[in-house]
Amino acid sequence: MDTTNQVTGGSMTNEETRRGGRLPLGVYLLGFCLFAMGTAEFLLAGVLPAVATDLGVTLPSAGFLITAFALGVVLGGPPFAVLSLRWPRRTALVVTQGVFAAGIAIGLLGGYEVLLLTRVISGVAYAGFFAVASVTAIGLVTPDRNARASGVVVSGLSMAMVAGGPAGTLLSHFTEWRGGFYAVVALTVAGIIGCLLKLPATTSRIQEPSVSRELATMRKPMLWGVYAITLLTTAAYMISFNYLAAMLADLTAMPEVWIPAVLALFGAGAFLGLSIGGRISDKRPHLALLTGAVAIVLLSVVLVFAIRQAWAVVPTVFLIGVAAFVLNPAIYGRVFALAGDAPTLAGATTVSAFQLGISITPVLAAVTLTQGAGLTSVCLIGAALAAAAIPLVLLDRARQG
Repeated sequence: MDTTNQVTGGSMTNEETRRGGRLPLGVYLLGFCLFAMGTAEFLLAGVLPAVATDLGVTLPSAGFLITAFALGVVLGGPPFAVLSLRWPRRTALVVTQGVFAAGIAIGLLGGYEVLLLTRVISGVAYAGFFAVASVTAIGLVTPDRNARASGVVVSGLSMAMVAGGPAGTLLSHFTEWRGGFYAVVALTVAGIIGCLLKLPATTSRIQEPSVSRELATMRKPMLWGVYAITLLTTAAYMISFNYLAAMLADLTAMPEVWIPAVLALFGAGAFLGLSIGGRISDKRPHLALLTGAVAIVLLSVVLVFAIRQAWAVVPTVFLIGVAAFVLNPAIYGRVFALAGDAPTLAGATTVSAFQLGISITPVLAAVTLTQGAGLTSVCLIGAALAAAAIPLVLLDRARQG
């Protein structure tokens, strides 16, 4: 076999490289799989009242279904990564998707308690897939494309946030709330078939797994600094995004029909941000991290004032999406630079840090909202969180130098 290429199914020929850097099909397939699975996370919020009514529970109790999934991701992902460490990568991807799809399907057939348990299990499987997918993606490309490949995989999650969740919610309105989740199961099965057909069983750039090496890697202080940056910056932009629909309705007085379109602009910005971040993060990760964090600080403050006028809020939301997702390829680039010899557990912990950043936003928002502050106070919290990440980025850059 030509040693300049990766294994069959994941290689990029020299001709492809010369033509402008096309990534292997397997990288985009992994992004699709993450889109399918991530849709289940964002879909539930849109059908929560219907779930509560159908299952005969209160709305807060139904809300615990969201928490259950998040706990599965945060707490279960790293241990699962260790347990599956010696599995072939393709096997791990197929098994995690299979467990995820089975968990979703079984949850739809039972009552509240069954659904609660299967949400935890699906969250664990989701985190395990995310971590292995990231490692697999960097094994399919040359080292100078690590961040870009990771960015493509993460783009599946942004697509799930701004397209999969709303589309699933719309489908559920026509088919009762379970319809959207059955669609998630079908897409996940399609992802399993794609992985079996298009991904190699192993990738030549990934070393033989070692539990002791993985655990030793987790003791690196710089790695935990990157996790802190991940948590702070994720919470910084997600706290504004999570309350954006409410702000558009109450403060912008925007007609309800236009609100999804504005939310979709965040997603459009996210795709542009991933493209930009993926292309600069392999060589200059700290430039991407600093640019994204500083831009979130400034744009979060701008949003406080722009939210009053539709003409101002529309470009602001788009730019926040760009700034937010410029960060993600750089975060993965730094994680794999620090944990290149043992990436699986480090990757799983990165996923947990992302999820924890998303999960804590309601708690942080409650700090001001329960005291009678206006909705725009969440934007200021976001600005403060992003500002807190900047010294950590500078410290990481200084330690690297």
